[in-house]
Amino acid sequence: MSKTILITGASSGIGKATAKKFQAEGWNVIATMRSPEKEDELNKLENVLVTKLDVQDISTINNSLDAGIEKFKKIDVVLNNAGYGLMGTFESASRESVSRQFDVNVLGLFDVTRAALPHFRKNKAGMFINISSIGGKMSFPIMPLYHATKFAVEGFSESLHYELESIGVKVKIVEPGGVNTDFGGRSMDFQHNEELKEYNDFVSGVMNTFSTMMNEDTMSTANQIADVIFNAATDGTNKLRYRAGQDAEQLLTARKSMSDAEFIGMMKANLKIN
Repeated sequence: MSKTILITGASSGIGKATAKKFQAEGWNVIATMRSPEKEDELNKLENVLVTKLDVQDISTINNSLDAGIEKFKKIDVVLNNAGYGLMGTFESASRESVSRQFDVNVLGLFDVTRAALPHFRKNKAGMFINISSIGGKMSFPIMPLYHATKFAVEGFSESLHYELESIGVKVKIVEPGGVNTDFGGRSMDFQHNEELKEYNDFVSGVMNTFSTMMNEDTMSTANQIADVIFNAATDGTNKLRYRAGQDAEQLLTARKSMSDAEFIGMMKANLKIN
């Protein structure tokens, strides 16, 4: 019997690439997204159910799980992939923007996890794979809120790993580096109030450096990250963390081996921050 994965945020990027990867490997796929009516590719694939799921709407979470179980009888893996990045100075971010960043990246992941747990608990089996980031173990400037959510995902996942292992359910974390997807487009929200002029030179300098650093030659493809996710789902181990991408391996190794002062100094030099 084929196994089944439910994927949040499957309309593009890592989520869509992962849906295609698992389908090609013979899995059933529940590909969820906020606007399934706009999808014109995944819904043409065999053994793929495209359904509406907005992580900020609990009813759509429950409906997607129910539809997936009805069609495929059992869910084996839940990939918590949906998320976006809020970029800009903290002082510029409204209370509403802060809430939305945490609602999507953290509370939405919590709600999907909570909704799937009874099914996994009943089966005494299952796996959550949570998409974190190198930004869950280290930080870049002008992304404090995004990093706060990914640090939260790391802590939540590691602690949850203990209690769910006791009932036969696994928790895994995938930590991508830079990925050549639309994350910098519709999945990135930039907010900086230029009236806070004391920050303007700093923000401009960082953004200019980012634009030269983030190019196709230095980033992984979504397909490469999907391969790591598939390995995490199928390697048969209790391994918790999976680095995804050459830059992830390099940066996380450096972060682990350096003091705070050494690592921050290296980052400032690379980003040309005085």
